[in-house]
Amino acid sequence: QVQLVESGGGLVQAGGSLRLSCVASGRTFTTLAMGWFRQAPGKEREFVAGISRSGSGRYYKDSVQGRFTISRDNAKNTVYLQMNSLKPEDTAVYYCAAGGTPLPLSTGSRVDYWGKGTQVTVSS
Repeated sequence: QVQLVESGGGLVQAGGSLRLSCVASGRTFTTLAMGWFRQAPGKEREFVAGISRSGSGRYYKDSVQGRFTISRDNAKNTVYLQMNSLKPEDTAVYYCAAGGTPLPLSTGSRVDYWGKGTQVTVSS
């Protein structure tokens, strides 16, 4: 069983930055595609960013492209989401996700494991 533990959420003003981290345990990290999803109040959970097992492939939701960067450190079993130029509409609970699929982790149907989430609030 894979455990995912997120950290790094918080309250930030519009235009600010945050970096989320997610540490994985319970399975060889390089066998997992990793990603970040988010869920705002009253909305469905949505894909934000994904990264392949090796780190060579990265995928983003259109509205965060150019502002967010996903990366992974396979030596530390950790995936990161650097979020810059944050907007109030980025406010949500952000979930770390992992899957054994070789495909991009761009949809919830490919996720095998979820973290508990970390709150990100962007004030205007």
